[in-house]
Amino acid sequence: MSRDTSKIILFDVDGTLTAARKVIEPDMVEFLEKLKQRYTVGLVGGSDLPKITEQMDGVERINMFDFVFAENGLVALAKGENIATQSIQKFMGEDKMQELINFCLKYLSGVKLPLKRGTFIEFRNGMINICPIGRSCSYPERGEFSEFDKLHGVREKMVEALRNEFTKDGLVFSIGGQISIDAFPKGWDKTYCLNFLEKDFKEIYFFGDKTYKGGNDHEIFEDSRTKGYTVTSPEDTKKQVCQLFDIE
Repeated sequence: MSRDTSKIILFDVDGTLTAARKVIEPDMVEFLEKLKQRYTVGLVGGSDLPKITEQMDGVERINMFDFVFAENGLVALAKGENIATQSIQKFMGEDKMQELINFCLKYLSGVKLPLKRGTFIEFRNGMINICPIGRSCSYPERGEFSEFDKLHGVREKMVEALRNEFTKDGLVFSIGGQISIDAFPKGWDKTYCLNFLEKDFKEIYFFGDKTYKGGNDHEIFEDSRTKGYTVTSPEDTKKQVCQLFDIE
């Protein structure tokens, strides 16, 4: 069967191809290799390239994808080669960067959680990642915070506060993964990666788990250039893709 190059199938990472912050399972790798025989396959994640590479279990697995978009596409790879890089530091300038970071640290100092660890602010090439519990938390602690957040809306309340303070500066804030908030310039959400695809593909499919309003998959899911699908787990991703593209 010949490969259909008119379509590209894009996948989110956490909750879509892998469990949150876990390494991709061998059966998912096998599934993606089978899918790639028939269609162009891409990956778009909010994390930086080293984290995505870790979750994909190394550079060889990263190169399995035709396109990889780290940090929503601010770092873009095609067939393993870097094709574009954008910088939030240049966009914002140091004064505005520090204003945002200081606001976050002050806000988080007043938030009471069952536990806090370290690395509450992570500077990435295309965004600032804000983590109320701290990114150095263990995997069980990550799950504990996630459940607490579902009950108490910790990130939702912080996003509201950030929007009230910084939206006038052209910044967007969205809930990402289990534990964090992504801050980036307007238009630098996951739709950014579509700039590299819209001219070359007639149909762009996207599969992600956080497609609700405020989730970091929402904008690309809703975009008129994509056909978006909401998934609940890697198993659900495989099920929906198999049904949609008639793959056994």
